[in-house]
Amino acid sequence: MTDTPLQPLLNDAVIVLQAPTQVWSDETGDMGSAPIHGVYHGDVRHVRALTVAVEGTAVETIACSSPAPQGVVFAAVLRGIDDDQPDPKVRLDRTRTVRAGAVEERIRVSSHRDVPVPVSLTVRIAPDFEPLQHVKAGMADRGAWGWDGERASSGAASFALSAPGAAIAVEEAFLAVRWTTVLEPRSTEEFSFELTLEDSTLVVTEPSMPADATVPATTDPRLRRWLDRAAGDLSALRLALPAHPDDAFYAAGAPWFFTLFGRDSIWAARLALSQDPSIAASTLRVLARLQGTKKDPATAEAPGKIPHELRSGALSLPNEGVHLPPLYYGTVDATPLWVCLLADARDAGMPEDEVRELLPSLRAALGWMTDHGDASGSGFIDYVDETGHGLANQGWKDSGDSIQWRNGRLAEGPIALSEVQAYAYEAAVRGAELLDALGEDGGDALRSWAADLRTRFRTAYWVTTSEGHYPAIALDAHGAAVDTLTSNIGHLIGTGLLDPDEERACAELLLRDSMSSGFGIRTMSSGAAGFWPLSYHGGSVWAHDTAVAVHGLLRAGLRAEAASVARQLVDAAEGFDYRMPELHAGDSRTPGVAPVPYPASCRPQAWSAAAAVVCAEALG
Repeated sequence: MTDTPLQPLLNDAVIVLQAPTQVWSDETGDMGSAPIHGVYHGDVRHVRALTVAVEGTAVETIACSSPAPQGVVFAAVLRGIDDDQPDPKVRLDRTRTVRAGAVEERIRVSSHRDVPVPVSLTVRIAPDFEPLQHVKAGMADRGAWGWDGERASSGAASFALSAPGAAIAVEEAFLAVRWTTVLEPRSTEEFSFELTLEDSTLVVTEPSMPADATVPATTDPRLRRWLDRAAGDLSALRLALPAHPDDAFYAAGAPWFFTLFGRDSIWAARLALSQDPSIAASTLRVLARLQGTKKDPATAEAPGKIPHELRSGALSLPNEGVHLPPLYYGTVDATPLWVCLLADARDAGMPEDEVRELLPSLRAALGWMTDHGDASGSGFIDYVDETGHGLANQGWKDSGDSIQWRNGRLAEGPIALSEVQAYAYEAAVRGAELLDALGEDGGDALRSWAADLRTRFRTAYWVTTSEGHYPAIALDAHGAAVDTLTSNIGHLIGTGLLDPDEERACAELLLRDSMSSGFGIRTMSSGAAGFWPLSYHGGSVWAHDTAVAVHGLLRAGLRAEAASVARQLVDAAEGFDYRMPELHAGDSRTPGVAPVPYPASCRPQAWSAAAAVVCAEALG
């Protein structure tokens, strides 16, 4: 058995959230039995354990339900202080509600007995103040904290504890909150406590404006449930930067990505555009304010480049050899995707004056894209980590083993991803249209650049293997086409990079058994040597990845294929109680068997929730 710290599993935990605050527990409502459990605010876990106990009895949970992302209700019976009859007559109900920066819990103890029942109720809270990255790395430790009678604190992070009518004491590593009462016959008593969380280092905040989304109409009851759940999750994932609280964006997901991610926030806004056009415009503005202005290898910043992620401090994941600065630009797809989102937002009605305000950022993004340094000499947009401790892969499949040949050998970087060339082609063509519409010059040069890219792509990327003729996932350091069949081809469809026959050929491959699991499109073909259904990027199914293919199929006019793929995601959503996780296992579907979770999958995830919207479009 390994002694190496392991990332916490998430699939069995209960979460309630309102960004930037989240709470993870078990199905009893208690916290502390699993590494992920706790109360988090921003990038810090403020509480690692919380339990409810009643003297003289076990608290036996009988139900757990979450009517909204921000709330959950736990029901339990207290048979140790009940009578000896079969029907339970003493029960305890906990209602937990999360707001941005606060967690409230109301505890109701009810008795149907005909005699008084003494009750001594204790809530034990273990302050923690552990950095989120330590929890993710499986390296969490019990940190020091102080208590001044009202507030627990450690460094810049703290929480105030309010518990009306309770006695509060420090007992070893816990704050003990205790109420004592006598339940009169057939009566109910209510108790409550609230944690108010603060962290002066927080770089994100709750938006000042409420969500303004319209859930698409549908007659499909399963799709309706997914859309409703997704709308609630997207609302709970909304964040803003403190200096501009009126401009919201979607946090990437809980628990690890509760902040701004360029690629994730763009794709979530893009997939959900028909439901909430306003967040596309505000996401564009947020990212434009952080757009690169200088060349800095330490942060991967470059002029015009859209950032990858924003944190309150440096992110270190020793197990993965990753050490990232607070503002990190290690992505090559966010910049062209920003241009595509701007074009989408304009088409959806973004006012021209707002589009024009972003003209300098548009020109800078297009400039980075067309002038991007070519580390491999391939002539395509590529990437290489210059620090040795950044992200080795800088597309959406950013794990270290995601780019590999059919025989399982890892590709040598610099890497030029196929979908990045597709995003860039679309961005150049639509960027030219934007410049034309604004009366600006430069459109013809962009169209010429895009046409040249399209010609060169067709020569360099297409491969033929036993699985067919298709675009490779990438070019490696030597300009060789990495020949694995992957879901990346779905990202090419609808961008204009491929001609209609090529798009139909890619669509056919995506619907074959080797790529189509029955619950979505696999990230890697089951015919590849490196395929494994529980590999993060080498055989699993990501809802957003499949939804991007649906999005492209619709744009390419392949509506039957889009509907076929969308139905698979609806089936998967049903298997996950309509909260689609970040990813799930790429096992082949078996009749009557639900999709298998990827046990460390984040949920809710913004682009997984947004997948519901584009699936609704595909299914009419």
